[in-house]
Amino acid sequence: MKNIRNFCIIAHIDHGKSTLADRLLEVTNTISAKDLQAQVLDDMELERERGITIKSHAIQMNFKHNNENFVLNLIDTPGHVDFSYEVSRSIAACEGALLIVDATQGIQAQTISNLYMALEHDLEIIPIINKIDMDNAMPDEVEDQIVELLGIDRSLILRASGKTGEGVNDILNSIVERVPAPQGDPDALLQCLIFDSVFNSFRGIIAYFKIINGTIKKGDWVKFVATEKEYEADEIGILKLDMVAQKELSAGNVGYIISGIKTSKEVKVGDTITHVKNPCQKAIAGFEEVKPMLFAGVYPVDTEDFEDLRNSIEKLQLNDASLTYEPESSVALGFGFRCGFLGLLHMEIIQERLDREFDMSVITTVPNVSYKVFTKKGEEIEMHNPSGMPDAMLIDRIEEPYIRASIITRADYIGGIMTLCLGKRGELVKQNYISGDRHELIYDIPLGEIVFDFYDKLKSISKGYASFDYQPHGYRESKLIKLDILLNGEPVDALSSLTHIDNAQTLGRRMCEKLKELIPRQQFDIAVQAAIGAKIIARETIKAVRKDVTAKCYGGDITRKRKLLEKQKKGKKRMKQIGSVEVPQKAFLAVLKLD
Repeated sequence: MKNIRNFCIIAHIDHGKSTLADRLLEVTNTISAKDLQAQVLDDMELERERGITIKSHAIQMNFKHNNENFVLNLIDTPGHVDFSYEVSRSIAACEGALLIVDATQGIQAQTISNLYMALEHDLEIIPIINKIDMDNAMPDEVEDQIVELLGIDRSLILRASGKTGEGVNDILNSIVERVPAPQGDPDALLQCLIFDSVFNSFRGIIAYFKIINGTIKKGDWVKFVATEKEYEADEIGILKLDMVAQKELSAGNVGYIISGIKTSKEVKVGDTITHVKNPCQKAIAGFEEVKPMLFAGVYPVDTEDFEDLRNSIEKLQLNDASLTYEPESSVALGFGFRCGFLGLLHMEIIQERLDREFDMSVITTVPNVSYKVFTKKGEEIEMHNPSGMPDAMLIDRIEEPYIRASIITRADYIGGIMTLCLGKRGELVKQNYISGDRHELIYDIPLGEIVFDFYDKLKSISKGYASFDYQPHGYRESKLIKLDILLNGEPVDALSSLTHIDNAQTLGRRMCEKLKELIPRQQFDIAVQAAIGAKIIARETIKAVRKDVTAKCYGGDITRKRKLLEKQKKGKKRMKQIGSVEVPQKAFLAVLKLD
């Protein structure tokens, strides 16, 4: 055990974690030259296309230090704020963390957020300044920032380049010397912490675990504590680039177990595995339950695919424990699911994965956050969907969730960012000076306001320099109203949303204008209206496609033309009574990106 090191890599998005992980695998000869490719641990084609890490990936390396052989278990983690739950799971399985900071950008919000998470779990932090080979690198300034943030000695900060491989050997030596060996007793009762799981169509569900105490052998009967199910360990092993089967694994190791589990509900991330014969006394305290920030309805395009969609979401949830779902139905779209996401990027990724991995084409409704509605009878209702809102006469007050946002930026962009936050009903809590011309702004902002386009606007105002991170910060009373969209007088429940009273007029008008562009013209006039209760606040009309019925009349009396036009008018009126309007999927998506 004393020669095992478990560590993860944490950093802000785009600071070069995956590239540095490639170099570590290359130097330790974990990967043969023919398998070597950029971002080798990002195995989803979606991750490669976007150049971001979505899943945390575990891999084992062997390294020789002072003529001793060491086993290094590396867990590469995502850097985007929407996938911070993946990071918390990886941190729970490690004793050390490499904190990577880009030499051209310095410390950013997600770096600080992930660092605090690692410090809470008492991980040994090894700070590394990456990309020192870049022309615009400023390693000395970044070093000052790290010293100020961590309060450590300068000599402990390493400099490296994931691109050229410079400094990689120093990193490996530091991991061996500075990261503590895992604590645990190989002879104690078995306790394994599940930190991830994947679905394999041939082998069933594969769970990844870290052994805290005890030893597990192939063929043992094991029990999953939370679900109380028992299985035989058909195969156990370690994670190299592929899975490598082993006869036994003992405390401190990271590995996988295949036991022929077929249903996804039987494996929970954070659960404990123990022996059936002599089980451990208590389960390991896992990680906190994830709280979705954003809710949206996900419906199959074809209603017959409802069961297939359920199976697909179940399998996705295995691989992404931060996705939550429950069945719901809509008048416009039939049966579907109300899904909880961590943010807009997370929602987009889930949609893409459903399409690519399970061949499911889905319609997603306008996302909402969860609100608390208090009725005059004193009841409290948690509401994820505007269509479930009680009658306005029965409501005493509505409370909406707030977040405490931390924005780190250069001094030049503070004015623009403050204007943006004020426009989103934000309140400035405090402003911190970090170093040089870098400032941290701390705001309380309603979560509903930042859901759609806040991150994109922040990036464009600051030319990409501002970084953003947030934590939930309770609920506050707000003047919220339900905005309905009516097509031909019929409300489309999938387009209704809850909004602040000050924004309702402009939002209603913009939604009507957008839908007028996107809904195809029919044989009859379509009225697109935005309404609050019975009061219409905005309207657009989509004109009918008309045939020129008077084309055959040339010359003659005007009454001949009028007669034909009247006849056409009657037909259109009859059609309007029985006609229905289809809202295309791109209209739902465009409403999210109103601007």
